[in-house]
Amino acid sequence: MHPVGGGRRVTITDVARHAGVSTSAVSKVLRNAYGVSDAMRERVREAMDALDYRPHAAARGMRGRTYTIGVLLDNLRNAFFADILDGVNERLRSTDYQMLLGAAGFGAEDQLRLARAMVDRQMDGLILIGPGFSRAEVVSAAATVPTVVIGHHDTADAYDSVVDADAEGAALVVDHLVALGHRRIALTSAHGNDSAGWSGTPERVQRRGYREAMRLHGLDECARVATTAYSEEGGYRAGMELLAGPGRPTAVFAGADVAAMGVFRAARELGLRIPEDVSLAGYNNTAVAAMAPVRLTSVDQAGGLMGSTAARLLLERIDGRTRAVLMSVSPSLVVRGTTGPVPG
Repeated sequence: MHPVGGGRRVTITDVARHAGVSTSAVSKVLRNAYGVSDAMRERVREAMDALDYRPHAAARGMRGRTYTIGVLLDNLRNAFFADILDGVNERLRSTDYQMLLGAAGFGAEDQLRLARAMVDRQMDGLILIGPGFSRAEVVSAAATVPTVVIGHHDTADAYDSVVDADAEGAALVVDHLVALGHRRIALTSAHGNDSAGWSGTPERVQRRGYREAMRLHGLDECARVATTAYSEEGGYRAGMELLAGPGRPTAVFAGADVAAMGVFRAARELGLRIPEDVSLAGYNNTAVAAMAPVRLTSVDQAGGLMGSTAARLLLERIDGRTRAVLMSVSPSLVVRGTTGPVPG
């Protein structure tokens, strides 16, 4: 940081004087306060750059903020989470907030322990991606620190929610496969924690959308769900369950791209070709889905948009907004090479 006159550290007063605005205006820009105009933000940022001003983290913490945001997820192997994190980072880039990431695993207790640690370390806000611990605990945490929940459709006054229209996304896949002539369409879906108090987790909403779409096509009797973890290994186990026995489906809809990769491996081990013998569709439209060797048909959830929206809502919460907000993203189907006409 460049000194100002006799080696003195640059202050927000210096920034305000250089920008020709009040110190309160500079403070609002530093806090990324809700309602600050783009013109004001640019004016102050230009002054900060000209003076090489960097807010002192410890001093900011003493004023009541640590300028850290905790993001909690279950694992790092799900490529869809990378899309969400990119969106969060993009939104925070123009602020003084830093994202701290915690991957707690699938266990509810481990996730809860990490969430509490984030609160205890006085992070200014939390973004919880598909939390596996109880809804009551999420509400309790949100009463202490501003919180945004990504994925779960259960809303509450205590936190904001960013969701995908998962039932609509499931219907897009079923409609596409039925149009190709498929009737025996199976779904791989994640396990749910029935005691956690959540009724609108993404997998539950997705399952409801799948079953309703099958019903509308008159295929109730053909509906089949294999529950598994949303991981490559989980998808492999579901794939073996669905494809190794008699009456195998002609198409599999994996509830997440990472699980679809496991189904892909199971099909190969069983000597089945995709899509000639069995069609495969995923969900999330991650970077892996678009890779040339895979070319997975998948539902695009706009993960980057979900992440940036969550970060924006969290900053508004931190700045004092108390009214709960629900944002829903509309999915779209990206058709690639893993789905084709029904065999024979």
